[in-house]
Amino acid sequence: MIYDQSLDDLRQRVWNGERINAEEARRLYHLPLEELGVLADRRRQLAKEPDFDGHGNDIVTYIVDRNINYTNICNVYCKFCAFWRSEKADDAYVISHEEIDQKIQETVDLGGTQILMQGGHHPKLTKQWYLDLLSHIRDKFPTVNVHAFSPSEFVAFSEFFDEPVEQIIRDFRDAGLGSIPGGGGEILVDRVRNRISPLKAMTGDWLGVMDTAHRLGLATTITMMFGHVETLDERIEHLECTRRQQDASLARLKSGETEPFTADKPGGCFSAFICWNFQAENTKLKAPTVGANEYLRMQALARIYLDNIRNIQSSWVTQGLEIGQIALKYGANDFGSIMIEENVVSKAGTTFRMGVEDMQRLISDIGYEPYQRDNWYNLLN
Repeated sequence: MIYDQSLDDLRQRVWNGERINAEEARRLYHLPLEELGVLADRRRQLAKEPDFDGHGNDIVTYIVDRNINYTNICNVYCKFCAFWRSEKADDAYVISHEEIDQKIQETVDLGGTQILMQGGHHPKLTKQWYLDLLSHIRDKFPTVNVHAFSPSEFVAFSEFFDEPVEQIIRDFRDAGLGSIPGGGGEILVDRVRNRISPLKAMTGDWLGVMDTAHRLGLATTITMMFGHVETLDERIEHLECTRRQQDASLARLKSGETEPFTADKPGGCFSAFICWNFQAENTKLKAPTVGANEYLRMQALARIYLDNIRNIQSSWVTQGLEIGQIALKYGANDFGSIMIEENVVSKAGTTFRMGVEDMQRLISDIGYEPYQRDNWYNLLN
C-alpha cells in the first residue's frame, strides 16, 4: 500500500476540528467505517455543550414527545411515501380537536413536553383551521411545545392561502407554533427532488422557509433521507447546503438581526441534524436501499462536515435499537424521541418501539448519562 501524506494530513485536520470541503468529504467517505467513526466521535467531543452543568460530552439527550399526523390527505404523491392518501380514500382523515386533546393528554401523562405535528399537503384546509388548531393547543396545553409543519408544508400553505411564507410563519408563531421540524428535506438537490417528489418544494424554496423561520427567531431541525436515487456528490451537496444556511443564520444571530423569541427558547438556527436511509416497503419508488453500514457512514460524515450544528440525532426509529445505540459512537449525541406514536415510517414497513427506561438503559450501557431535554436542548432531569 502506498503511503498518502495528504490523507494523513486530512485526518489530522479533522481531529483538530478544522472545516473540510466537499472534495475532502469524498475522501473521508471511503475510509474504513471504524476509522470514520473514530473521527466523528472526536468531532462529537469537540462540539460538546459548554452549559451542561459540567457533564459536557458524557451525556446523551432524548426527548419525550409524540408524532401526530393531523391529516394523511396529500396532493403531492411522493414516490417514497406510503402514508399519503387521496381525499376519496376510505382511510383518509383530518384530526379533530377532541382527538388531538386525547393524544396530547396521553403524552403529558407520560412526561412528554412536545408534539411533533406534520401532515399531508391538504389543499382544502384553510389558514383559519390551522390557526384555530394552534391556539386551541396553546390554550389547553400551555406547557407543550408545538414542533410542527415542515418547509414543504409551508410552501404549500403559501400556494393554498395565497400569502407570503413569512406572513404565514409569523401568524402561526403568534398562534402557538414553537418550532419547525426539518421534514421533507430528503436530498436538497433539485435533480433528485424532481425524480422522487416533483410536486414538492424544490431546494431553494425549502431552504427559504428555514431562512425565514430563523429570521423570525424559531429553532428548526434539518433532515436527510438518502439511499435511493442520489449520488454521493449529491449527498455532500445536501450537507453543504445545510452548513451554508447555518452559517448565514448564525451570522445573523451574532449581529442581532434575528427577531427575539424567549430566553429559554434559543432559536434562529438549526438545533439538530437527523439522517436516515430510505425505507422502501409499500412505496412506489423502486430504488436499491442501503443498510446499517451506510447509515453509520453517512451520519459520521455529517458530524464531521456540519461543524456548525451542535446536535446530531441517532435515527433508531428507522435503524432499530441496536444500530441506534451504536450510532452514538458515530457522531450522534442525541437519541431523539421515544416516539409515543409514529405513522409515516411504519407505513413503509419499519416499526420499532422504545420506552423511556429502554432509552435510558441503551444510553447508559454504552457509557453515557441519559438526560431528558426539551426542543431547545434545555436539560429537564
